[in-house]
This record gives sequence, C-alpha cells and structure tokens, in this order.
Amino acid sequence: MAYTPNREPFGAWNKLILAYHRYSGSWAYLLQRLTGIGLVAYLFLHIWALSSLTHGRAAFAAEMKTFTTPVFKVGEWLLGALVMWHAFNGIRVVIVDLAEGARYHKKLLAGVWVVSVATVILMFCLIFSNELFAR
Repeated sequence: MAYTPNREPFGAWNKLILAYHRYSGSWAYLLQRLTGIGLVAYLFLHIWALSSLTHGRAAFAAEMKTFTTPVFKVGEWLLGALVMWHAFNGIRVVIVDLAEGARYHKKLLAGVWVVSVATVILMFCLIFSNELFAR
C-alpha cells in the first residue's frame, strides 16, 4: 500500500482534536502538556529578562519599568493562569496515580477547574487592584 500524504493543512491537528473531544481526562492531559510548554517558554523569557542585569543597574531598571505596563500585567495574569492550572492539575494527577483516585478523577478535575478559576479571578483582582480600585 502506497503512502498518501495528508493534503489538508491542519489534517493531523483536526484528527488529534477530534480524538480528544470525548474524554475530559484527555483534555486535562493535553492542557497539562500545553501549560508545561508555556511555562518552559516563560522560563527562557525570564532568563533573558534577567540578562539585562549584566548591562548595569540603569538598563535593568528600564526593563523593569517596561514590565509594569498594562500589557505585561495582562501577560503576568495569563502566566498565573498557566501556573495555577498546571499546579492544581498536577496535584490531581498525583492523587489519581498514587492515591487510587481514578474512581473520582472527573470530580477531581471539576475541583481543579473550580479552584483554578477562583484563584485566577483572585489573581486578577490582586494584579489590577490599582486600576480597579483607584480613586
């Protein structure tokens, strides 16, 4: 049988997404990997930002001033969302794997969503408190 390449531009991604749509645990698995990749990307950005320390105090202060802009505050909030999901879902994975939580994995996943969303809303209030509650 001859190999026939997939001519659709997103054919492989469509197959992957359609394969995952049935199971909530599969989406949690996929989100865990994607948030992990996002955190690794942030780690490189963080190291790059700290490299301005080698250029002197003034360069570092100027870069830190850039990080207080609203765009970076939104980025910081999104980073917090990634961290919260990754952390709480990681705890769920440990409970499912080591504490025989497989029977309750859907309830644990619902708990992960509730705690993550509540934490992200709290983070939003903390990060944007100056803009929200300014007089």
